[in-house]
Amino acid sequence: MSTYVMVHGAWHGAWCWYKLVPLLQSVGHIVITPDLPSLGRDRTPLCQVSLGTWVDHICHVLDATSEPVVLVGHSRGGIIISEVAERRPEKIGLLVYLAAFLLRDGESLLPIAQSDGTSLVLPNLVVSEDQTSSTINPQAIREVLYADCSDEDVTLAGMLLAPEALAPSVTPIHISEEGFGRVPRVYIECLRDKVIPPPLQRHMYAKLPCHKVVSMNTDHSPFFSAPQKLAESLTALAAVGAV
Repeated sequence: MSTYVMVHGAWHGAWCWYKLVPLLQSVGHIVITPDLPSLGRDRTPLCQVSLGTWVDHICHVLDATSEPVVLVGHSRGGIIISEVAERRPEKIGLLVYLAAFLLRDGESLLPIAQSDGTSLVLPNLVVSEDQTSSTINPQAIREVLYADCSDEDVTLAGMLLAPEALAPSVTPIHISEEGFGRVPRVYIECLRDKVIPPPLQRHMYAKLPCHKVVSMNTDHSPFFSAPQKLAESLTALAAVGAV
C-alpha cells in the first residue's frame, strides 16, 4: 500500500479531496491532504504567502512520513510538487501531475497560462484592488472548473473557494536533474479541461517528458466528477514509482 500526499489547486483547500480520500483509504492506502497556507482552514495572511511558503509547508509534511510518498499536485499544485521534488527527492516515490502545470526550470505559471489563449480562467479572473490576490468569478465556476460536476459539488465549491495570493504564479520555479529529475513523474491529462486546455497540457509534458501519460475524459476537477476512476488511476500509477 502507498502513502499519497495531495496538493490542491488554486483557490481550493483539502476539502476538494473529500470524495477521493475514502476511495483510496478503502483499499488500504494512507492519504494526507494538507491545506496550503492561507487556503482551506489555514488562516495564514495572504500577505505572508509566497511559493516558498507553500513549498516549505509540503516539505514539512513529507519530513513527517516514514516512507517515500506519491505526491499529487492538481492544477497550480504542479509548481509546488516540482519544487518539493527538487528539495526532497528521496522522500518521493512518484510525482503525479493531475491536469497540472508542469514547468521547466526558470519558468513561471502565469506566462505559461497566458500562452495558450483559450483557457477560461484568465477572462474570469478577479484580481484584488491591491493586485496581490485573485479569485474566480463565482458566476463562472461551473463552466470553468466544474462542467461535469454535480450541483451539490458546485454549490460546495462556491462556498469554500477562497482568494489566493498572486505572487506564487509569477515566481519562477527552480529545478534540476540532480533533484527533481531523480523522481519518476506521470501526467494525468483531462481532455475536457477549460482551465489548462489539452493542447497546453500536451505542450508541457512534451517539453518535460513523463514516464507515463494517462487520459481522463473529464473536466478540470475529476476529484468531483470522476472520483472512482481517478482513485483507480492513482492506485495503478503507484506501481510506476514502486511505492
